[in-house]
Amino acid sequence: MSPRSLTKPAAGTAAALLLVTGAGLLTGCGTQTRSTADNAMNAAAIQTDAPHGHLQQPVQTTEKDWKPVADALGRTGTLMKGTVYHIALPRKDLKVTTEGVAIKPGLSLGGYANFAKYHDGTMLMGDLVVTEDELPKVTDALQAAGIEQTALHKHLLQQSPAIWWTHVHAMGDPVKLAQGLKSALDATAIPPASPPPPTQPPIALDTAGIDKALGRKGTTDGGIYKFTVARNQTVNDGTHVLPPALGLTTGINFQPLGGNKAAINGDFVMTAPEVQKVIQALRKGNIDIVELHNHSLTDQPRLFYLHYWATADGVTLAKALRPALEATDPAPAS
Repeated sequence: MSPRSLTKPAAGTAAALLLVTGAGLLTGCGTQTRSTADNAMNAAAIQTDAPHGHLQQPVQTTEKDWKPVADALGRTGTLMKGTVYHIALPRKDLKVTTEGVAIKPGLSLGGYANFAKYHDGTMLMGDLVVTEDELPKVTDALQAAGIEQTALHKHLLQQSPAIWWTHVHAMGDPVKLAQGLKSALDATAIPPASPPPPTQPPIALDTAGIDKALGRKGTTDGGIYKFTVARNQTVNDGTHVLPPALGLTTGINFQPLGGNKAAINGDFVMTAPEVQKVIQALRKGNIDIVELHNHSLTDQPRLFYLHYWATADGVTLAKALRPALEATDPAPAS
């Protein structure tokens, strides 16, 4: 069953464009650009066992294509692999603590909105970080705009103040989607966009040891050392191929606490047979389970997301995370 639309989908759609398996959601992947002729040469319909027989690929776009969305939201995004327009919505205004740790926005408070264009419309998928007081107003604004909420959950244990994360989804005209999303953002104190700092703060962790333990290289983002790992399979919603950059990735974040110690938070993306294996691997490493839930309503295969938390030596945590990561069929490290 295809996602609900804000506008009537175009009829008779069968064309599908080149599959883009973008790397991660928040890793700032380089933009892939192709000419119209290149896209035409590479266009192909992919046969699947989905009810519709063919899955639509996301359309290659340019930064210019997304300017109306940026203007409607008052925020500029980043085009990832030429298909997903990513707009960061971090809660830099909040002072959140959990188990005595002051949480940096990049560890747990990084909301986002992602847009991808298809032949039958534009898809919006995102995750909004809202306070408990903001949540009812945000819910009402999203529902009034015809934007679905597909998950409501927490990322942290014993947090103060109480924070919620709500995933959103809609299909339709990109400007109308952006306008609807802005009405929800206006019900929050999410600060206006600000340019990234000219230099990244140092990471007081053994990052080389963490890289070795996880078998891949992390990136620095706002004082957080992070990994974004796509699944080694194609995901769809019955009608559209969903690039990993829409948010279908495992996130592993390390916040330095001093003395090579770190707080870890993030989520694992898993199929049903993988869930218990991941839980067992995490608990074997003394990593707490925070939440288990879905992000989408119609994804195929059905995906589950698990949030976790722990504080300890950074390399020790990375070694404990590795078996859980390997249990999820991750894409090979590049």
